[in-house]
Amino acid sequence: RAKADSLLGAGAIWCDHPAAVAQEAQVIFTMLGYPSDVRTVYQGREGLVESAKPGTVLIDLTTSDPQLAQQIAAKGAARGVHVLDAPVTGGDKGAQAGTLSIMIGGDPIVAKSVDPILAHFSSKRVRQGGAGAGQHTKMCNQIALAGIMMSLCEAYQYSCHAGLNPSTVLESIGEGAASSWPMKHLLPAIIEGNDAPGFYVKHFLKDLEIALDAAKTLCLDLPTLKQARKLYNRLVNIGYGDLGTQALMHWYREHNE
Repeated sequence: RAKADSLLGAGAIWCDHPAAVAQEAQVIFTMLGYPSDVRTVYQGREGLVESAKPGTVLIDLTTSDPQLAQQIAAKGAARGVHVLDAPVTGGDKGAQAGTLSIMIGGDPIVAKSVDPILAHFSSKRVRQGGAGAGQHTKMCNQIALAGIMMSLCEAYQYSCHAGLNPSTVLESIGEGAASSWPMKHLLPAIIEGNDAPGFYVKHFLKDLEIALDAAKTLCLDLPTLKQARKLYNRLVNIGYGDLGTQALMHWYREHNE
């Protein structure tokens, strides 16, 4: 509860369980840690789906399991409750600036009805398809990000071992064909030795595991994703789970010195 102190001071109302929220709100947002948290908050006797009034819109911003999103949406539909899976990307900076990109799965009419609310913290909102499509799209994002994080660390290591100044290297490649959001925002953190989390290693590992499970159901072999999962799992095992995703650099340093 202490994490909500600033919100309570601004006028928010505390509720002891999801059912209490569902009894008071017509549109409810959640952003949780793991799929197990999503199950706990949405399902069960005091969960949002069972407690919400017909016509309520539940919007889950968590990066979670696409199949779980489909299951929850189906249970909601049976009770006249609308459920959207709407994971986001853009990191802490995007959240603070109100420029997050939202990937939406669910009914198009419902998605359109809540767009004015989403616009308060998002500059890009795209409905990707039915229930679970938002989560599948976020998996695409995380798969791409996994490969980028590995490539950034390798480029940084190469520049150091070649006797270059990584900051001036970034000046050149940061505006070229290899440019990306992580290069502009996370490579400077790597250069500075700043491991502060914009996104936790432990949560990124969770996302990679979800992506691998989903890829398996799609009969896909994704070697870069497998390798990234292996490396981030090692970071968690040695106690780096609460650092930012750029902490992957520690593994590269330890194996190239």
